[in-house]
Amino acid sequence: MKDSTVVDVNVNAPEARTISIFGYELIREILLPEILGKDTPEILYWAGKRLARKFPLDDFDQVIEFFANASWGQLDLTKETRDEIEIELTSPLIVSRVKSKAEYFFQLEAGFLAQQIELQKEAIAEAFEHPVKKANKVHFTIKWDTKDPIK
Repeated sequence: MKDSTVVDVNVNAPEARTISIFGYELIREILLPEILGKDTPEILYWAGKRLARKFPLDDFDQVIEFFANASWGQLDLTKETRDEIEIELTSPLIVSRVKSKAEYFFQLEAGFLAQQIELQKEAIAEAFEHPVKKANKVHFTIKWDTKDPIK
């Protein structure tokens, strides 16, 4: 009988690991767009939302920690108002994506952020990405409407 291939995912694992940039980017930049085709941006956004529902986080500090553990990069909250937050994402892994096909290569992260904020604010939320090519980073704007609660 075969051993199970299921992996126990612990998002708070303190153990440091290294990942291959080539392997990571091979999947993100070549394989996923090849499989998903013209619907890549939309599917990645909804996949990010689905991941967030599988890993609901209580506050923004946990979102920052999740991004670090997932090797998605360093998140910094740059501005917050009553119905919007602005976040900056930096990472050596995003440099090539910012310089190339930035129009949809941060949709997974955008969807994840939108869903986390939606769960935390208990109001429908949407995220928009704004790659900054010269600075090799991505800005996200997440907006929500307290008049449109999820509960």
